[in-house]
Amino acid sequence: MRILVAGIVLTALNLRPAITSLGALLEEVRDGLGMSGGVAGLLTSVPPLCFGVFGIMAPRLARRFGPGAVVCAGMAAITAGLLLRPYVGGTAGFLVGSALALMGIAVSNVLMPVIVKRWFPDRVGSMTGLYSMALALGTASAAAVTVPLTDALGGRWRTGLAVWAALSAVAVLPWIPFVRPAGTAPADGAAPAAGSGRGEPDEGLRIVRSRTAWALAVFFGLQATAAYITMGWMAQIFRDAGVAAGTAGVLLAVTMVMGVPLAFVIPRLASRLPHQGPIVIALGVCGLAGYAGLYWAPAGGAWAWAVLLGVSNCAFPLALTMVGMRARTSAGVAKLSAFAQSTGYLLSIPGPLLVGVLYQSSGGWGLPLALMAGLMVPQIVVGVLAGRNGTVEDETAGAPGR
Repeated sequence: MRILVAGIVLTALNLRPAITSLGALLEEVRDGLGMSGGVAGLLTSVPPLCFGVFGIMAPRLARRFGPGAVVCAGMAAITAGLLLRPYVGGTAGFLVGSALALMGIAVSNVLMPVIVKRWFPDRVGSMTGLYSMALALGTASAAAVTVPLTDALGGRWRTGLAVWAALSAVAVLPWIPFVRPAGTAPADGAAPAAGSGRGEPDEGLRIVRSRTAWALAVFFGLQATAAYITMGWMAQIFRDAGVAAGTAGVLLAVTMVMGVPLAFVIPRLASRLPHQGPIVIALGVCGLAGYAGLYWAPAGGAWAWAVLLGVSNCAFPLALTMVGMRARTSAGVAKLSAFAQSTGYLLSIPGPLLVGVLYQSSGGWGLPLALMAGLMVPQIVVGVLAGRNGTVEDETAGAPGR
């Protein structure tokens, strides 16, 4: 199983660098491609859009080809997209290459909880924590390293973006032994592939009839909204408050790095509780305190607000853990993961754009911060609902039409 653990960790490391490396070099990319401000703004909405659209395909692909094969193909798609987008020429080609990489990320996003549930059913919390910690590490590393790495490679932004393809190419290798027909049993005596029909009674599971599934989808969407707003705008909030640009970048990095240790701790704690509501509330309170601090004293307490918002953003690994806990079988986890993540990411698209509109129209951060804090309240409510003990299979068993 060591090779599978290595595959999970390497996959997680590759699920955000395509996004955060671009953010670090966005100004150079705009200048190099002659990209308009509107198109650059569109780029910030492409990741959740692709996650929502392509993620819904993952369970069907896993049933046909097996989850290991799909993740292997996903890593290959990320590699190809990262290599192509800087060099194919023009804004359209850059968008197509980005979409290819994001498609690989989307299907892998959905299938990681499925693979954890299938191969490590007794260690869902610890494996989700390991995966989430690696994901946070990859996110923060790409944001922090891309610019100095680009400078070391001669200052060419194309090289600085393409170099991340090497990491995703390495991530293809551990999955090759798990590429097999969906109806054959995996190695090491593990259960059959998701949805293969062997021991998986959930082919008829109507996930849209589950209130828990809807609560989890909305929770996922609201936490993603908060995360993308933080990544896109928090540094600007600090800069507008008089914080130096370099310090603002470090503060954003602090927020992102908070997810590395906590992403390992929170899933382990959540998996030991029958109800994850208390954790949801604690994370939400940290978010509300962070937004209040940004409003009242953005510069004076900047480090405290960065830490609090970093803690609050750990709702993401909590959501992944609840996906694994709210379904009994890997087929159920596959459907729940696809539904919650795809629906959630689509719900998150307007958030960062709306914050930008409010900031521009009001000329300050009062209204945007009020929006961020306001969204934290329903996030807590639906998170508590999603954290109730039970499974979607039990919840939909007596639903009409079953």
